Amino acid sequence: MHIAVAGNIGSGKTTLAELLSKHYTWEAHYEDIDDNPYLNDFYEDMHRWSFNLQVYFLNSRFNQIIDIRKKGKTVIQDRTIYEDAYIFAPNLHSMGLLTTRDFENYFALFNLMSSFVQPPDLIIYLRASVPTLVSQIQKRGRKYESSIRLDYLQRLNERYEAWVESYNLGNLLIIDVDQYKFPDSREDLSKVIDKVDAELYGLF
Repeated sequence: MHIAVAGNIGSGKTTLAELLSKHYTWEAHYEDIDDNPYLNDFYEDMHRWSFNLQVYFLNSRFNQIIDIRKKGKTVIQDRTIYEDAYIFAPNLHSMGLLTTRDFENYFALFNLMSSFVQPPDLIIYLRASVPTLVSQIQKRGRKYESSIRLDYLQRLNERYEAWVESYNLGNLLIIDVDQYKFPDSREDLSKVIDKVDAELYGLF
C-alpha cells in the first residue's frame, strides 16, 4: 500500500509519517529538504527560483512514487505529487512569482508525469490553522522558514481546502491538527491511529 501525508508547511507531516511508520512498521519516504539545492535560494528570491524549485519537487516526487510502487511494500510518503501542482505552483503564479509561461510549462509536465503513476491508496490530510502552523514552524527553527509570511500560509490553507474538497482519486482522511496534538500527546496519537485503522482496515 501507498499512504501519503498531505498538509501545509508546519502542519506536522514529517512527524506523523515518522510516528505512523514506527507504529505500523511501514517504510517512510520523507521530503528531500536537506539536499534540496533550490530551497534556500527560493526563500531569498522567490521570483527567480520558483520554477526551478517546482520542477525539482515534481521530479523528486515522481521518482519517489516510481520507487514506492516498485518495492511492493507498504510505504508512507511525506507530501504528495498533487500538492505542488494544485497548491504551491498555482499560489506562486497568482502571487506573480511564477510567470504564466513557466506555470503552463510546469503543469504540462505534471499532467504527463501524473498519468504514469497511481494515486496513493490513502491520503491523510493534516488541517491546521495559521497560528498552529506558525507555532510549529517556529518550534523547528529552520532559518530559511523564518521569513514566511502569515498571508502566504493563509493562501496556502485556502488552496488546500479547495483541493481536498474536490479530491476524488482515492481515500482521504482529514485530521484536525488543532484538535489532535499527536506530536505531544500519546492519547491523541492513539486517536489518529484509530482513524487510520478505520480507513485502511474498516475497524471502528
